[in-house]
Amino acid sequence: MTDKKGSAAPRLGFVPDCEYLGDWPAVEPGGDRSRAGLTSALVATVVFLTAIAPLATDMYVPAFPRVARDLSATATQVQLTLTTFFVGMALGQLIGGPVSDQRGRRRPLIAAVLVMALASVVCALGGTITIMMAARFVQGFAGGWAMVIGRAVIVDLATGAHLVKVLNVSAGVGGIAPVVGPLLGAVILQLSHWRVSFWVVAALGLAMTLAVLLAVPESLPPERRHSGGLRAFAVAGRQVLGQRRYVGYLLVSGSAMGALFAYVATSAFVLQSMNGLSPIAYSVDFAANAGGMTLAALVAARLAGRVATRKVILVGQVMALAAGVAMLIGAVWFRTPLLLAVVCFFVLMTAQGLVGPNGGALASAEVPDHPGTGSAVLGFVQWVAAGTIAPIAGLGGEHTAVPMALLMIGGAAGSMIGLLVLARPGARGQIGQRRLAP
Repeated sequence: MTDKKGSAAPRLGFVPDCEYLGDWPAVEPGGDRSRAGLTSALVATVVFLTAIAPLATDMYVPAFPRVARDLSATATQVQLTLTTFFVGMALGQLIGGPVSDQRGRRRPLIAAVLVMALASVVCALGGTITIMMAARFVQGFAGGWAMVIGRAVIVDLATGAHLVKVLNVSAGVGGIAPVVGPLLGAVILQLSHWRVSFWVVAALGLAMTLAVLLAVPESLPPERRHSGGLRAFAVAGRQVLGQRRYVGYLLVSGSAMGALFAYVATSAFVLQSMNGLSPIAYSVDFAANAGGMTLAALVAARLAGRVATRKVILVGQVMALAAGVAMLIGAVWFRTPLLLAVVCFFVLMTAQGLVGPNGGALASAEVPDHPGTGSAVLGFVQWVAAGTIAPIAGLGGEHTAVPMALLMIGGAAGSMIGLLVLARPGARGQIGQRRLAP
């Protein structure tokens, strides 16, 4: 994208935790957009939008055994409701950003949160697992669409260091949701029915709509929109996927995400159905594991510039692999004792805090000419991996952890192959481009 004089607009570079950024954001020379419309209310609204995915998932996970019983569904069928949600979310993020570049931000964002609220109502009322799967797909698609446009609004209104600061603050505050979500879901289960969690998400969707109406302006006026859309995105996508080291780091992050969601999809059955934990106790453990992942990510951030990022990733991969092997031994020979499961889950989640963010950062560093496309493809692969793994983890039913343990091992091993083989130092892709040192 160029300005009216034809000069190229400066590129933004990689921004953590943002699924879509225009590869060539329009920046007016000498302008400070962050002062024009980036208010505290707007930032809070974007954080609100970012929290919907973990809330819509983590509030629901503690109820898996009850959902299976109430809807006469198998463990795999219940886990497919995660798959459809994650696939919808991946597609929503992949498509929503480019479309909003063409048509503006505000109206598509309002439509997305309303559709998400409506899909949540269908989830709350659905009487069959098939209806639940379909509604969860729509819920995920609309939620992903809303998330990516919300962050694009921030990109429209802020630049440089201020942009990075705001996005990191948003990500940090949004990290509370994975801790609060399961606890809130467990309280709902304790006091009421699992369907109430979807009514809560629907109410949050309406609250988000009101917040957008009051706090989010149209941040992309017609003169700054472009017609490239999905076609331009597809061309850039082919270019980034031609980079071998980028694909390697894509495998690092995608495989790690798959191992993580083998845990998310199956842990309720392992800890509740097999070991007798109550929904409250399970949710406390889930929240503690999310806290371990957050703490590891903060430690990794402190180590940046002091310890090679690839070494930090490798430590996390070894931890995840060890957790998977221990889980498999416990599942095959010792009937998955509670203490072993709790420790393995904590180690796996903590490892993800070392692998996921760093793998994503190095992936985007490999495609400096297409930071937005690189981040979008990365987010798509991660969420598709999460959705694909979820039902596979439940193939053994509610009373075995063997499939989950094998997926944990496979995810850790695949992640290591991405790091040590495809993304090894000196590996070259199809297109020679400047690369940033890890």
